[in-house]
Amino acid sequence: MEEVIHSFDIIKGRMVRNGLVAVLYSPGYGAGWYSWHRKEELLYDPVIVNMVLDHRHKDIPKYLLAMYQEEDTPYMGGSEELSVEWVPLGEKFRIDEYDGAESVVLASRENWLTA
Repeated sequence: MEEVIHSFDIIKGRMVRNGLVAVLYSPGYGAGWYSWHRKEELLYDPVIVNMVLDHRHKDIPKYLLAMYQEEDTPYMGGSEELSVEWVPLGEKFRIDEYDGAESVVLASRENWLTA
């Protein structure tokens, strides 16, 4: 299989394409990604983003083991279901999680009430 080359910029450790930032999340039930390890840099890691875009999810655990010492290795559950959400650069967002299933919630799409 031929490797796909993606056109993007790296800004502050984030993959940016056409003014959108790649955010990793795990939409499948069972194990979350960010909600289980809380390592912000892994929300945006360009190497992992490329693996997901190239459908090479099976390579993610090996990459994480190489990047972190054994005692600091982040939880890898959810890596097999990782998806990329493209969020506008500078947009506030949060990762919502229910029973391991994550979603990206943009602040601009939330209706907040004030008491």
